Amino acid sequence: MTVDAPNADGPVNSAVFLTESEGAGAEIAAALQGGAAFARVPDSLIELTGPAALQCLQGLVTCDLEEPGGETIQYSALLTPKGMIVSDMWIARGSSRLTLYVPPQGKVRLLEVFERSLPPRLARFAIRSGSRSILRVVGPHAIDVVTEAGLPVPRARNLSEYEECCVARPADDRPFVIQIDCPTEQAERLALLLARAGALESSGAALGLARILAGWPSLEAEIDARTLPQEVRFDELEAVSHSKGCYVGQETVARLHFRGHVNKRVVGLRFAAEPDTGRSSVTCNERPVGRVTSAGWFGADRGYLGLAMIRREVAVGDEVIAAGVAATTVSLPFEFGA
Repeated sequence: MTVDAPNADGPVNSAVFLTESEGAGAEIAAALQGGAAFARVPDSLIELTGPAALQCLQGLVTCDLEEPGGETIQYSALLTPKGMIVSDMWIARGSSRLTLYVPPQGKVRLLEVFERSLPPRLARFAIRSGSRSILRVVGPHAIDVVTEAGLPVPRARNLSEYEECCVARPADDRPFVIQIDCPTEQAERLALLLARAGALESSGAALGLARILAGWPSLEAEIDARTLPQEVRFDELEAVSHSKGCYVGQETVARLHFRGHVNKRVVGLRFAAEPDTGRSSVTCNERPVGRVTSAGWFGADRGYLGLAMIRREVAVGDEVIAAGVAATTVSLPFEFGA
């Protein structure tokens, strides 16, 4: 269950809580620790084609699309001229098109930028969300399950175009292991194959929990209209290039990277008890220092974990009060002993 908390001490919808500890929640936690799970993704699917589609998009987004070559998948973002995130996204560079997987909350803003910035004779975009479906697989046995289901498993950072499907595998420590982009009429059949191969079919909760484990930001949770890439680990996530040519917002990003620092950043939280879904504030020595942005239950041995946007003077390992309970700040991604 996903609950957008009506916080009295933070912005409305500022935290996403995934806190079930019984029933489906327990099954998801088990799959993330020793199995696999999959879910359908509501992201908008936007295709770019045209003789200069790659070059046009290269000048808009934060990652370097040209250097890795074709048949690749990368995480990236579109920024405002002042360097704040308009929307994050995944970008697949296939044999004949670029495909963007954009959170629903970022779709309208991104399309407004495309309408202004893409010359139609060089780059055209089309929304394919109605005709295509996206499945993402998570968990330590995700690759085994996808193989058992008869689908190709590409190398890390690459994709395979299989019949009418595109199977993509991002780099390690990403918020999902495999993404399957398929015609909508094939989604049910592929879901059945994954389930028969041993994957738990889940709501978006499984993907949300996997995202927390990876320390990955989400639009309208960790990312809002004033968020800078460095505040949400974009350097560590390989989502920003500091060597490619110019792109929108680059000046701010480069200035922070080479000469400055941000005043807040996303960190991990280990809660001592179940967080209060009606609160999101984080305090240290009774002083407000940030807010909880995402939290969930990860099984009896891991307990409640989460993400928070916290001022930089709070160090990793500090004790805080977060969402009404004691918690410890930790580095990301989360790591667990054998």
